[in-house]
Amino acid sequence: MRARHFAPLLLVCIALAGCGGDKEPLASDSPPPTAAEIAYYDCLKKEGVAVVYTDYGAPREDKSKPWNEAAHKACASLIPPPPPPVQAGPGELAAARKESACLRAEGITWYPDPNPVTGDVDGSGATAEQWATLKQLHIEALRKCRPDR
Repeated sequence: MRARHFAPLLLVCIALAGCGGDKEPLASDSPPPTAAEIAYYDCLKKEGVAVVYTDYGAPREDKSKPWNEAAHKACASLIPPPPPPVQAGPGELAAARKESACLRAEGITWYPDPNPVTGDVDGSGATAEQWATLKQLHIEALRKCRPDR
């Protein structure tokens, strides 16, 4: 009699992820793959590129395999658009603006203002040499203007 009542309970327990097992269900901050991503990776796969899937189902190119230039050219028109920029909060934007102003006041006149949406600094307005010397010659200014980093 007990076995008859135990079996359905066991099946329900297994279906509900293990009845107190020590494994947590997989969770991700990553959104599911878009239709454009799926189409792009399906194209790559048809062209012979090895495609793997993350734990969350997102297709990715298997980086351990050789690069397939012909496949990438064939699928180039299907490359998905980049995700929209992540908007920085008011505090992050204020801190980025303050840092830029501080660095310019410390003599780094070329240092750009941050992006008004993301708070990121676009490095394209300065030369590679300027960015390289920023950490070499202006370390004290960086410490002063970035005290929490």
